[in-house]
Amino acid sequence: MVIIRNLFYILVLFLLTGCEVQPVPIEFGKEECSFCKMTIVDRQHAAQLVTKKGKQFKYDAIECMLNDLNEKQNTQENKIYLVSDYGKSKMTTAEDATYLISQAIKSPMGAFLSAFSSNAEATSVMTKSGGEVYNWQEIKKKYGIE
Repeated sequence: MVIIRNLFYILVLFLLTGCEVQPVPIEFGKEECSFCKMTIVDRQHAAQLVTKKGKQFKYDAIECMLNDLNEKQNTQENKIYLVSDYGKSKMTTAEDATYLISQAIKSPMGAFLSAFSSNAEATSVMTKSGGEVYNWQEIKKKYGIE
């Protein structure tokens, strides 16, 4: 009886640790965008979404993720939003990022949309390149996401 109980606890522990919802790194040059189906190659504009159940959606551009969210309009199922920091080509939390739309910075789908992990970086680039700065709520609203 003790052996069965211990096996049960081990099984429960294994199931709990195996169900952690985390993003899986994008395989650049191998994976396709969940929205437009283009191969994801641009490390400066990529984005990722992970649902509460752990389903991965990877995008070649931030605007693809936003357009996908606009079409689905079911953001309650989503848990993690990541965008690539333009200057560092490293993923950062979308809710904390600052967004810049500048005609001087091309993005894969032509929206000229880039993300930065800090407002200071985005403002600095905007001062040099022009454009408009947005936070997460503002950029979602611009793309029609409630």
